[in-house]
Amino acid sequence: MSDAVELEVGGRTVRLSSPGRVYFPEHGWTKLDVANYYLAVGDGIVRALRERPCMLHRFPKGLAGAKVHQKRLPAGAPDWVDTVQLYFPRYGLTADELCVTELAQVIWAVQMSTVEFHPWNSRRADTEKPDEWRIDLDPMPECDFDRVRRVAGVVEEVLDELGIVGYPKTSGGSGLHVYVRIVPEWGHKDVRRAALAFAREVERRMPDDVTTTWWRKDRPQSSVFVDFNQNARDHTIASAWSLRGVAAGTVSTPIAWSEVPDVEPAEFTLATVPARFARLGDLHASIDDVAYRLDTLLEWADRDGTEIPESVDSAS
Repeated sequence: MSDAVELEVGGRTVRLSSPGRVYFPEHGWTKLDVANYYLAVGDGIVRALRERPCMLHRFPKGLAGAKVHQKRLPAGAPDWVDTVQLYFPRYGLTADELCVTELAQVIWAVQMSTVEFHPWNSRRADTEKPDEWRIDLDPMPECDFDRVRRVAGVVEEVLDELGIVGYPKTSGGSGLHVYVRIVPEWGHKDVRRAALAFAREVERRMPDDVTTTWWRKDRPQSSVFVDFNQNARDHTIASAWSLRGVAAGTVSTPIAWSEVPDVEPAEFTLATVPARFARLGDLHASIDDVAYRLDTLLEWADRDGTEIPESVDSAS
């Protein structure tokens, strides 16, 4: 391994130790490659994380070693790294989590062996009022990706009928996500209830392809689970532009709706996404321009008697 390097990031100097440590053995990609990736998509990753409590998925020895799910800010953070204090009622504890406001903080997290960034769907101004509704299309084991694409088309159709613009991205795994900015007026339970009402409308339109059944063992194995529970308090998924800690080094990548019918998520990796970002920019760049209301979805929930199953609450 080579000596430490110093990276200049937005007027700050971030020291990167062990830059030659291999994080992705299959490709030989190093800690410095991870840092350079995040520098290349800097505007996008900061937009996705800005002022959100953020859990870090750290790999101190690269993917060959154990993964650490880090809620508390790692020790030794410089005073310019922003945080927000969160309360976890299940444990009766608080934790100061990273709250990104500038790119240097992302690169500092990489110095602390972070590969994946998992933000909350709310911001530090009021962590109990989400401003992001997340639609997670999660394929079951026997579900092919063509079905995920078709379900995404119906998701766009229902959003259009609601007058809402959604922003799709690959998950970096086998699914697709769609994010919607919402007015931060409702708590996590109401947002989750609205998300379930939406999911059930998609299920009504595609009953042979979609499920909202909570327990995994009860879902059809060839279906797409519309995971409404990703909107629960303290549930996090990889942000737009986040690398994933998998051998292929895939990226949770923003895409245009026009790309959905042909998208191949495996093509978006640490090696390929920087050039795409340089060519297209951040396809989620306008996501903060308009915040939408959930009134209609909550009316649907009332109409249908939609309530979050008790088993979901106990699992969240």
